[in-house]
Amino acid sequence: MTAFILVSGMFTGTHIWQDTVAHLTAAGAEVHTVALTGLDGPRAGAAPRVDLETHIADVLAVIDSVVDAAGGAEDEDRRIVLVGHDYGIHPAVGAADRRAERIERIVYLDSGLPRDGVPALAAVPDQSLRERLAGADGADGVLPPPALDEWSRWGSTAGVPDAALDRLTALAAPQPLGTLLQPLRLTGAVEPVSTTGVLCTGNGTSIELVQMLVRLGDPALRPLTDPRVSFFELPTGHWPMLSCPAELTDVLLRAAAGEGHRLEPVDDTAGPGHLQPFLMDVPDVPRERHGNVDFYLPDAEEPRPAVVFVHGGPVPADARPTPRDWPGLTGYARCVAGDGAVGVLLDHRLHDLGDYERAAADVAAAVELARADPRVDQDRIALWFFSGGGLITADWLDTPPAWLRCLAATYPVLAPLPNWGLSETHLRPVRAVANAGDLPVVLTRVGREMPEIAATVEEFLAAAKDCGADVEVIDVPNGHHGFETIDVTDESRAAVRHALRTVLDHAFDGHAR
Repeated sequence: MTAFILVSGMFTGTHIWQDTVAHLTAAGAEVHTVALTGLDGPRAGAAPRVDLETHIADVLAVIDSVVDAAGGAEDEDRRIVLVGHDYGIHPAVGAADRRAERIERIVYLDSGLPRDGVPALAAVPDQSLRERLAGADGADGVLPPPALDEWSRWGSTAGVPDAALDRLTALAAPQPLGTLLQPLRLTGAVEPVSTTGVLCTGNGTSIELVQMLVRLGDPALRPLTDPRVSFFELPTGHWPMLSCPAELTDVLLRAAAGEGHRLEPVDDTAGPGHLQPFLMDVPDVPRERHGNVDFYLPDAEEPRPAVVFVHGGPVPADARPTPRDWPGLTGYARCVAGDGAVGVLLDHRLHDLGDYERAAADVAAAVELARADPRVDQDRIALWFFSGGGLITADWLDTPPAWLRCLAATYPVLAPLPNWGLSETHLRPVRAVANAGDLPVVLTRVGREMPEIAATVEEFLAAAKDCGADVEVIDVPNGHHGFETIDVTDESRAAVRHALRTVLDHAFDGHAR
C-alpha cells in the first residue's frame, strides 16, 4: 500500500487537493493531506508565531500518524510518498530529514530545491517581494493572500477554471512570515531518499531546461542526475491539482512506482557542452582585458565599428570559467575582429533572476567603455544578445540611440517566463519592439528550442510584425539552444556565418572593412 501525504503551498490549505485525493483514492491509494498551522481550517490566520518549524511539526505529525496506524515502522509494505507543492516542499523536506527511514519518495511538485540554511523566501518568485521581506522582522507578521487578479505573480494559472480560481481566492489565508524567513535546517539524512520532480511546463519549466542547466556545470544541480531522481512534465500552469487533477494523479502513481525521466549525467571527461570548441576556426587576434570587459582587436589603424556581445544567464557567481572565456562567445568575438571590427565581450552580473537590472547596467557601462576607446568608431556600434540576456534588449529597442546600427539576438529569451517572478520588470522586449523604429534586428532562431523559450520568440516576432519592425530571422532548423558548441554541422556553420555577415554589414553601414 502506498500512502501519499500531500503538503500544500503558500496561502493554501487542504482544500486544493480535493479532486486529487478523490482520484488517488479511487485508484486504491491511501491519501492524507497536511493542515498547516495558520493556513488551514479554523486556525487559518489566527495562530501566533508560526514559522517553518511549526509547519515541519505539522508534517511530522501526519507521517507519525500514518506509521502508527500501520503498526509502526516495522510495516515494510507501507510506502510513504511525500508530496510538496510550491512552498510546501520546504516543510516536507524538513520533516523527511527527520523521518528519512520512513519515506519512500519525495515529490517536488512545481517547487524549488530547498537547501540547508536557506529560508523559503529564496524560492518566492516575486523578486520585489523578496527584497522587501529579506530584512523584515516577521516572527509575528503575515503576508496577505493574493487578490483574484494577483495569483499569476505566484505562478501561472494556465488551465485553472474560473470557478476554481474564485474558490482559491475565497479560501486563501495570510502566509505567516516566519514560515518564509526562518532558515531550513537539514542534517543530511534526507539525501538518500528517492525524489521525483513534477515540472509544469506552462509555468516556464521543463525537463529539457533543467537538463540544459545541468550541462552548464552548476555543482548544485549535479545531484539531479542521480538515478534515484526522476522527472515528469505536466502541460499546465502552477496549480495542476486544480487544472488537471486526473493527470496529476497518474503522474503521482507513476512516480510512486519509480517511473519517470532520468537526466543525462555530465560527462566529466568531455566537459559540459558550453565549453566545447566553437564550430568554426577562428582567427588569432589580440585580446585586451579591461576589468570585466575584453576587447578583441582587428588589424587596423583607424577607428572601427564594435560589436558588443552579451551572454545569457543566470550564471552562478562562482562559475569558472566565466562567460567571457566560453568558447562559443570568444569564437564570435574573434570572428568579428578577424573581419575588421572590434569584438567586445563582458561578464555581467546576471547571477540570479533578480539581477537583471544590474546586469543591464553592466551592459550599458561596457557599451560606454567601448565607445570611449579611440580604436572604436563611437557612431557605429552593434549589440548582440544570447539566451537569457535577451530580456536586456528591451532597453535598446525601446529607445535606440542613433549610433546603434544593429541589434542581434541568438536563441534569446524575449519575455520573462511565468515562474521567474518578473511581473514588474520593464525589461519586456515584446513591448519595447514597438519603439524600435528602423533599427535592424537580426534574430537567430533554433528549431529545437525549448518550448517555453520558443514561445517568447514567437510572441516577439508577432509583435514586431504588427508594428512593422525591421527583423531578419536566421533559422537553424536542427539547432539546439547553444548550438555553436554542441551542433557542429554545416547547417549551424552557415547560420553563424550568415548572422556575422549581416550584423557586420549593418555595423559598417557601407564603410570599407
